[in-house]
Amino acid sequence: MRRARSPFPAGWLLSILLAVLATWPQPARGQSEAAGLTKEAAVAEEARGGGGVGPAADAGAHDDPIAPVLLGVIVIILAARLGGHVFEVLKQPPVLGELVVGVVLGNLSLLGYHGLDFLKVVEGAGPATIGVDDHLRIAGISIDHLARIGIILLLFQVGLEANLADFRRVGLSAFRVAVLGVVAPMVLGFGVGAVLLPDRGWPVHLFLGAALSATSVGITARVLRDLGRATSPESQIVLGAAVIDDVLGLLVLSVVQGIVFSMGSASGGVREGFGLMSLVLIVAKACGFLVGALVLGQFVSRTVFKAASYLQGSGMLTVTALAICFFFSWIASRMGLAPIVGAFAAGLILEKVQYRELAERHERKELEELIRPLADLLVPIFFVMMGLQVDLRSLSDPSVLGLAAVLFVAAVVGKQVCAYGALEGGLDRLSIGVGMIPRGEVGLIFAAIGRQLQLNGKSVVDEGTYSALVLVVMATTLVTPPLLKFTLQRFAARSGAVPASG
Repeated sequence: MRRARSPFPAGWLLSILLAVLATWPQPARGQSEAAGLTKEAAVAEEARGGGGVGPAADAGAHDDPIAPVLLGVIVIILAARLGGHVFEVLKQPPVLGELVVGVVLGNLSLLGYHGLDFLKVVEGAGPATIGVDDHLRIAGISIDHLARIGIILLLFQVGLEANLADFRRVGLSAFRVAVLGVVAPMVLGFGVGAVLLPDRGWPVHLFLGAALSATSVGITARVLRDLGRATSPESQIVLGAAVIDDVLGLLVLSVVQGIVFSMGSASGGVREGFGLMSLVLIVAKACGFLVGALVLGQFVSRTVFKAASYLQGSGMLTVTALAICFFFSWIASRMGLAPIVGAFAAGLILEKVQYRELAERHERKELEELIRPLADLLVPIFFVMMGLQVDLRSLSDPSVLGLAAVLFVAAVVGKQVCAYGALEGGLDRLSIGVGMIPRGEVGLIFAAIGRQLQLNGKSVVDEGTYSALVLVVMATTLVTPPLLKFTLQRFAARSGAVPASG
C-alpha cells in the first residue's frame, strides 16, 4: 500500500529563497546607487565612466550575461509561488501574494540589502544609455521584458476565455452596467486628480480616471460560485458586464495612451499640439484596430491555422497561436496602442472551430490548456515586478496615503453607480455594484503602463501616485469577498432564500 505523500512545507520554499538571497553578491553602496531608479542617474554614471555595476562587473567581462537573468528569475518565481501559496491559504487571490512579495523584495534595501536593486528597472534605459558590459542593468531590463511578455499572455488568456459569442448573450442590462462602470469611476478619478494633483496636468488626471475604470471580476466569480449564486441574475449581469468591461477598459487605455503620445510628440507643447481632431483620430484608430482585428482577424487566423495543419512537428498549435498573439500585439504597438490590446483581440478571435483540424492532427488539447504552462511561468513575474517598483518610503508621505484613500472611495462609489444600469425589478443592485469593485490584475496593468508612459520627460504616473494606485488595487481586491458575501446573504435573508454556504 502506497503511503500518502505529505504536503511540501512552504518553509522549505522560503529556506531555498533565503539561501539564494544570502549567496547573492551585493554591489557596493555606490554601485547600488548607480543601478538606481532614474534614467538621469544611469546616464550620469555612464558619463563618469562607470561601466559595470555589481557582481557581474566585478567578476570580469568573461561572465555569461545570462547568469544574473537566471538568478533574478529564480528569486522571482520562488517568491511568487511562496506568496501565492500563503494568500491561497488565507483564501485570498494569489495575485495579491505575488504583489506583496514583490513589495518586500523591492524594499530590502531599507534593511541594507541591495542585491536586488537592479530589478528596479531604469526607465527608458537601453544600449544607448547603459554600458554593454553592465550585466546587472541589462539583466533587469531583460527580466522586465519577460514580465511584459507575461502580461501579453495574460490578456491573451482573457480573450480566449471570453469569445465573441459572449457579447451576444450578455444582454442590455450587462451592457449598461459595463458602460456606467467605466464612465462613473473615470469621471470620479479625473475629479480626484484635478483636486489633489492640480499641478500634474489633465493628462495625468485622465489616466487616474482610466486606472479606476478597470474591473477584474475573477474574485467576484469565485465568491458567487462558493455561495451557490453563480447562476443568479445578479451573477449573470456582473459576469456579462465583465466581458464588455474588458473591451471598454482597453479602449479607454488605448485612447488615453494615444493622447499622451500625441501630446508628448507635439512640438508646440501640450496646448498647441493637441486638439479635438487629435482626439477624434485617436479614438478612430483604437476603434478601427479592434473592429478590424475582430472582423478580418478571424479570416486571417483561420487561413494560418489551416496552413499550419499541414506542417509536421510537435507543438504546432501552441506555436501558431502564440505567433498570432504576438503579431496582433506588434500591430497594436505599431499603431500607438498598448500591445495588450492586440493580445486581447487575438484571444477573442481564436475559437476552437478555427483550429480544430490542426488540433486533431497534432495536440488533442484545448488551446487554453496548452498556453497555461508558459503563462504560469511569466505572468507571476509581471506582478512581482510591479511590487518591486513600490517604494515604501513614499507611503510615509501623508499626501500619498490621502490620495490612496480618496481614490479608494472614488473606486467604490463609482462602481456602485453602475448597478443602476440593471433596470429589471427584484435585483440585488448593491451586490451588483460590490461585485464590480475589485481592480485586481487589470488595475495593476493600468498602473504599470502609466509608470512606463513619458510626458515631458517624466512618468505620467510618478512614484507616489503609483504606490497609491497599488494600494487601491490591493484594498479593492481584499474588501470585495467579505463585503459581497455580506450583501448577498443580507439580500437572501430579506427575500426568504438562503444561499449555499461556502
